[in-house]
Formats: sequence, C-alpha cells, structure tokens
Amino acid sequence: MLGPAVIDIEGTALTAADRRRIASSLAGMVILFTRNYESPEQLRALCDEIHGARPGILISVDHEGGRVQRFRRGFTRLPALAQYGRMYGRDRGEALRASWAHGYVLAAELLACGVDFSFAPDLDLDWGHSKVIGHRSFSRDPQAVAELALAMISGMREAGMACCGKHFPGHGWAGADSHKELPEDERDPQLIVREDASPYRVLAPALASVMTAHVAYPGMDPLPATFSRRWLSEVLRGRCGFEGLVFSDDLAMGGARVAGGILERARAALDAGCDALILCNAPQLSDELLAGLDWKRSELFERRSARLNPSRLWPGRSALERDPLYAQCRRLVPATDSDLVDWVEEAR
Repeated sequence: MLGPAVIDIEGTALTAADRRRIASSLAGMVILFTRNYESPEQLRALCDEIHGARPGILISVDHEGGRVQRFRRGFTRLPALAQYGRMYGRDRGEALRASWAHGYVLAAELLACGVDFSFAPDLDLDWGHSKVIGHRSFSRDPQAVAELALAMISGMREAGMACCGKHFPGHGWAGADSHKELPEDERDPQLIVREDASPYRVLAPALASVMTAHVAYPGMDPLPATFSRRWLSEVLRGRCGFEGLVFSDDLAMGGARVAGGILERARAALDAGCDALILCNAPQLSDELLAGLDWKRSELFERRSARLNPSRLWPGRSALERDPLYAQCRRLVPATDSDLVDWVEEAR
C-alpha cells in the first residue's frame, strides 16, 4: 500500500474527483462496490484505469460469498460461508476441499479482472444474535471456523491473493447493526478471547491482515475495538501473536462515530494500533481525511502492507478459462442451499 487510506470511487469509470483522491499520498487502496460493476470486461478496464492513474495502488472489494458478493453476473455465484459449516458437520474432508476451492475461485476470478485483494474470510462465530453476520459465518464452533477459514485462505493464496480475517475480536454476538449504531457485547472478555478470538490465535501465521469490529466490549474497554489499544495491542498483537496489517472497519459507519469527527476517528484508530483506514460512501469525509490527516510512512507499515500484494499475475479471463485447476475448483464449489439464500445487500 502506498498510504493508509482505503477509499471508494463513484461509478464504473474514474471521475476527475476520483483521480484527485487517488493521487493523494495518503491513498493506498481503492475499494469497489456493486455500483462500480457492469461486466468482467468493464471491471478489467476500470482496474487498468485505476492502476494507470496511480501505479502501485491496490484495488480491493468485499467479496466473500452469499449476500456479500459485489460482482455477480459473469462471476461464479459463491455460497454463504455457513454452507461449509453445515458440510463440515457431515463430512469434514469434503467441507475443507470445498472451502479451498471457494477461496481459489474467488481469488482467481477477481485477479483475472485486475482486483488485487478481497476482505475475506469472515471469522466471526455465529451465535445467532447478529443482524449483520448470520450466514456470513462458517460456524458457531471456533475450531470449525479456523479449519474452514484456513482452507479458504490456502485456496486464495494458491490463486495469488492475500486474505483478511474479520471482524476482530468478534461481531457474532452483539445484535445491533454497526453500520447504523454501536453494538455492545457485554460478555466476560475472557470468554470472548477464548472463544471469538480463537480463530485469530490459531490462524495468526496465515493471516496477512485483519479488520476490526466497530463493537464495544465494556468488560474490556468502553471504546469499540477499532479504537482500543487493549484489544489491538494486548490481545491481537500480544496474546494472538498477529504480525500482519490491521484495517479499521469503515470509519463512516455508525459504530465509529463515537470517536468524533473523521479526523478524530482516523487518529484514534491509528493510535489504537490500526495500520490502514477504510472510509466509504462519504466523499466529503474522504476529502477531509486526505487533506487533514498527518501520517508518516514507517518500515513497519511497509513490511505489513507488502503482504497484501498479489503473488500471481493473471493476464485476463482467457488465462483463467485455460486453467485446469480453476475448472476443477468450480466443480467443487457447491450450489447454494435454498434456505441460506439472502439477496439483501448490505447498506454500504
């Protein structure tokens, strides 16, 4: 990443305002949404345009499967991660093979269109309470989540893409929607560390990056995890041994507003231990952030962010179609269980 800011763009091609923001020395990554997509060919042209406008900038997307799949027409329809949790209960080996294939197909299709990185997989435990997690979670069982996520991460890595575990330390218990308000998880922090944070501890060597949760855990800290040194430094870096890059979740979300204005949110996240700052769907706030944030590059940021770079070049869709492993993996990705279909788009 060239800088710590992860910013979005307006449409299916760059505007003058997009180009101005991308040119900022603070901009390190562009995040795409459904509004930026029409077809694989258009997406490749857009990514080439972004890379041409700022060589070295990374392009990302939230592309997990299930309802969080920004690009659909022309892409393999990936099932919700909960489907692999169900398979795990019936046949562990089959579930791990299918999750590996899911990761490979996800990453290969994106990379072939010029997208460098996906914020996946979700490591939240499905406690049955959260309005925004639900089927995005592999399972309630921390061991199943860790094993299935490692398989998916390995498939992504084989295709050439790094990963992002989210939402640390866990967004699966609190019921409120952090896009709109600040959820609270009032459980014993030791239980959260032992259960919800367990996949991060197990997967620490494999995780290139982690995204924080805009959730407050008052038994540990009244501040949301995004702004909490105790969660990010003591637990994630210390007890879990994570050495990769930490993304804040979107600082425009309702759950982040407790820290103040956008510059206060950004500084609080950086002070707590975040390395990169996501800011979406708020162009005026993006302009304020890019104009006012004081940030200095460091060797630590260089080392952590370098892990996000793609490790494999896909010249385009034609190379993808010729790849026998891709064809094999597409056959292994299961059709979506009818009761796990959720077409509701997140408000992002």
